[in-house]
Amino acid sequence: MTALNVLVIDDSAVVRQVMTALLGSTMVVTTAADPLIAMTKMDVRLPDVIVLDLEMPRMDGLTFLRKVMDETPLPVVVCSSFADSSSELTMRALQLGAVDVVLKPKIRMGEGLSDSAIALIDTVRAAAQARVGRARSRQTASRQAPQRMTAEERHPRLTLAPVAFGNGGPAGIPRVIAIGASTGGTEVLKQLLDTMPADAPAMVIVQHMPERFTAAFARRLNETSAMSVREAVAGEVLRPGTALIAPGDRHMSLVRNGRNSLGIALHDGPLVNRHRPSVDVLFSSAARMLGDAAAGILLTGMGRDGAQGLLEMRTAGALTMAQDEASSVVFGMPKAAIDLGAAAKVLPADLIGVTLLRLARGDNE
Repeated sequence: MTALNVLVIDDSAVVRQVMTALLGSTMVVTTAADPLIAMTKMDVRLPDVIVLDLEMPRMDGLTFLRKVMDETPLPVVVCSSFADSSSELTMRALQLGAVDVVLKPKIRMGEGLSDSAIALIDTVRAAAQARVGRARSRQTASRQAPQRMTAEERHPRLTLAPVAFGNGGPAGIPRVIAIGASTGGTEVLKQLLDTMPADAPAMVIVQHMPERFTAAFARRLNETSAMSVREAVAGEVLRPGTALIAPGDRHMSLVRNGRNSLGIALHDGPLVNRHRPSVDVLFSSAARMLGDAAAGILLTGMGRDGAQGLLEMRTAGALTMAQDEASSVVFGMPKAAIDLGAAAKVLPADLIGVTLLRLARGDNE
């Protein structure tokens, strides 16, 4: 198997050294101190994956990213710091076509790989499988689509009947929708949430993303969705019309919150399927707490996170869906679920939201 060719672009010599140390044992790593140097190296050889800092001299990362996506679309992973300003820049980079984001990792002397180092290695490997050209064309079309109506005008209210969680609802009608996504999932989640009306069933979402960035991601989704989208808070009660995103670096579960309601539990703990938050943790709790009053959806991403949990949901009576290969940026997670028999429906990204709306209205056709 040919080793991946990775181009790391960062103005910090220390970061470039750390990246080379972490990735160099299994990948061919080339580095550049700024985008202008990077473009010279790309004229000689195109990399399989670019790992990109956004704040650099001479040319900023967003300008470079636009140029790459316009001229020679390649998988780009944004490698960012903890700074609050970085989160908003990163959201813009994902809109422009970057496939994922990771935190700048640290090497701890005398210790094994840190969680951030594991995330970097896995994310670069996932990015190498990404279908960038196809994803970019979908995103461009979405950005150019007319936006004359508000989200609420586009999607009339469902007027769903109230439900006591745990007592179930009419067969096949989901009262809570649990969603898991990884590489390539940010744009699919935006598309899905933009489909939903203001009183859609409660949603709980795990998107593999570092801490601090999930809050910015929730704010971005909230700008265009008729639902109220925010980062989850421990103890929060699930309500129709609200979509809660698991905070980066915290597992999220559903727990009993009073006699007839469910709430959010957030907790630390070891990585599950090399992730925290893990989709499997969320899906397993949804299977236990909701049974057939839930729907589970597994979207694009590398690996197997969520596949076993989705099977548990289906076994408990929940409706389960997986994104199809043609619309997935990386088909790993959905494929793992399909292979297990966990997905009752396999759908392209643009039909998932429509299908959920039909089910929420009680239309099982």
